[in-house]
Amino acid sequence: MSAPMQVVESVSLREQVERALSSRIVSGEFHPGTVLTVPTLATEFGVSATPVREAMLNLARRGFLSPIRNRGFRVTEVSDDELRQLGEVRTLLEAPPMRALAGRIPDALAERLLALADAIVVAGRERRFQDYLEADTEFHLALLAQTGNAFLVDVVRDLRQQTRLIGLVHVSDHDGLTESALEHAELVRLLVAGDGDGAEALMRRHIGHVSGVWSGHDET
Repeated sequence: MSAPMQVVESVSLREQVERALSSRIVSGEFHPGTVLTVPTLATEFGVSATPVREAMLNLARRGFLSPIRNRGFRVTEVSDDELRQLGEVRTLLEAPPMRALAGRIPDALAERLLALADAIVVAGRERRFQDYLEADTEFHLALLAQTGNAFLVDVVRDLRQQTRLIGLVHVSDHDGLTESALEHAELVRLLVAGDGDGAEALMRRHIGHVSGVWSGHDET
């Protein structure tokens, strides 16, 4: 009976470490080029080397890290052009559905989305980037799930996992992160009010932050 419990615990630890590491890479806490080692991270997380190594190998498969022989793993870089392309695809997929969803948001979903919107703002102000990114992802995927298109939700989830927001740490030092976080609540209000044009326009602007301030660039 003890073996299954150990497996479950090992998987859980690996998932926790992977989520924490991916958030720190996405947010820019671990900048591209940073070399990470299993022993150092295992000590930091207070766990054995095994879940850390498994998490890092999985992140390498996802393209976040590249192995360095006998040294550890280096945080990979995503070019500005790649970020722009990711943003363009996300805009094509996420903005148009806002018209169809306008006026069709159930009260229970609206309450859930507004609660997530508040959580995003608070996490951003407190620089809890893992909580910020997880709440942000949950918000967007819950909204898209209302379209009834599971394929759309899966594709957007995958695209978000490839995105880097290396300017997130820096933009949190001023009002930029809070301003963008507040857009979530405004989007819910537009959808509840049935303003499809406004909701689509706001979603386009919101996703535009991916290749803008969230990635360390000015927006025009």
